[in-house]
Amino acid sequence: MKLEQIFTCHQVGEERKVPLSTLAFQGQAMYWWKTLVRERQLHNDLPIEYWNDLRSSMRRRHIPSYYSRELMDKLQRLQQKNLSVEEYRQKMELYLMMTGIREDERLTITRFLSGLNFDIRDKVELLPYRDLDDLVQLCIRVEQ
Repeated sequence: MKLEQIFTCHQVGEERKVPLSTLAFQGQAMYWWKTLVRERQLHNDLPIEYWNDLRSSMRRRHIPSYYSRELMDKLQRLQQKNLSVEEYRQKMELYLMMTGIREDERLTITRFLSGLNFDIRDKVELLPYRDLDDLVQLCIRVEQ
């Protein structure tokens, strides 16, 4: 997320992330935030003090429950087809990022290989590679 980049760039401490984030809220987002704060006070819940908690609350409120299932399904069924190797890799990485999946690189390599077009996969499976980046470079060379 853009905010996380800003936090890192400006070395924002955890205690300042929620107040800084909510400064940008306007309209419906500000109404949602004020309502959430009020509800937490009414129920004697602790206020949201940490960025991860705020981010989770925003996701629960603004992202439909079926969205993550659809993304997971797209990731599971992702195939290279008419995409270039680089486009295929980018799409896979985007789905991994959007679903919040952090998997072992060996599993990502297996996922990547299984979605490759057969003519490329058949050639690179027997070649040595160190990691996903190395495998992608091999695939690009085979593709050309």
